[in-house]
Amino acid sequence: MIRSTAWPADARAVDVGRLTDTAGRPGAARADRLAVARAVASITPPLSAGTAGRAFVTLAAVAAVDVALARTVEPHLDALGILAQAGIDVPDGSTWGVFAAEGPGTRLTATPGSDGSVVLDGTKPWCSLASTLSHALVTAHRGDGRQLFAVDLRQDGVTTHDDAWVARGMPDVPSGPVDFDGVRAAPVGDPGWYLTRPGFAWGGIGVAACWWGGAVGLARVLRDHAAARPDAELLRVALGAVVADLADAEDALADAAARIDADSGASADDVDWALLAQVVRSRVRRAVDAVRTRVIGALGPAPLTSDAAVAARAADLELYVLQDHGDRDLARIGRMVLERGGVAW
Repeated sequence: MIRSTAWPADARAVDVGRLTDTAGRPGAARADRLAVARAVASITPPLSAGTAGRAFVTLAAVAAVDVALARTVEPHLDALGILAQAGIDVPDGSTWGVFAAEGPGTRLTATPGSDGSVVLDGTKPWCSLASTLSHALVTAHRGDGRQLFAVDLRQDGVTTHDDAWVARGMPDVPSGPVDFDGVRAAPVGDPGWYLTRPGFAWGGIGVAACWWGGAVGLARVLRDHAAARPDAELLRVALGAVVADLADAEDALADAAARIDADSGASADDVDWALLAQVVRSRVRRAVDAVRTRVIGALGPAPLTSDAAVAARAADLELYVLQDHGDRDLARIGRMVLERGGVAW
C-alpha cells in the first residue's frame, strides 16, 4: 500500500495484521468479525481532530485484508466516536452499528414514554448486522426533525429481517430492515445534532477509506499475477494504471485527514465539511471503480471463478461503493458549489 507523506507518522505505521491474521478472514463467522471490531477499537482512538489520519489508515488496512470485516469494524468505530463526542459511556463488551438511512415506505418515530424515556416505533431500513449486534445508534423522526438515539437491540420489540438480504456481495453482513415496537431508547445529542456536527462528514470520509483499502487488496491480486508472469506486458500496463488510481484516491484521503487533524475546535463554518467529504468520497469512488474494472478486465474470469477470496472481495467492494450514489452525489456537489461556493477556481 502506498503511504502518502501527508499521512501522520503514527498513521503510516498502523499494522492490524496481528488482529486480522486470526479472525476476519473471508468466510469467518460474524462473531469473529465483531471480536476484531472490538479489538481494533481498543487500539484506535475515536475519530476526532487529531486522530483522523490514524483512523482512516486503520480502516483502510482492515479493508485491504477483508472488505466485509471493514464493513463490520467501521460502524462500530463510528458509533464509539459519536458517543464519545456526546459524552456518553459505552457498556463493556458491547458491539455497535449506526442505522441512519431513510427509505421510501418506512419511517421510525420517537415519542415520549410514560416514565420519561423515549420510545421508538416503526421500521428502519438498511440495518447492518442488527441481529448480531448488542446496540445501535438509530435516527428517528421526532417532531419536525430527526434525532439520534442509543438502543439496546436485545430488547423485546426489536424484530430483524435478515431474510430480506439476498445480496451476493457481503452475504454474511445482512443489512435488512428492523421493526421497532415500543422500544425504549436514550437520546444522543439534541435534535439535528447528529447530522450537523463536523463528525458526520468525517465519518463519511472514513467509509471512503474502507473503499480505498478494499481496492488496495484487489490491486495486490493483480500485482501478484503480474509478478508471476514477467512476460505479460498488458498486466504491467494494468498494474501501472491501478497504482496511479490508488495514489490519486490516497491523496484525497490523506489531504482530508490532514485538514481534520489541523482543526483545533474551529466552528463548522470555517470549513465546508459536507462539501469536502462529498468531493473526497466521489474521488475515491471513481478510483475504486476504475481499479476494480481494470483488475477484473486484466485477470479475466479465472480468479472470480476459482478463488473464493478474490471473488468475495470483488463482489463485496462492488456493493460497498454503492453507498456513494454516483451521479446523484455529483449533482449534490454541484448544488453546494452553486449555493455556497467552495472551489478555488
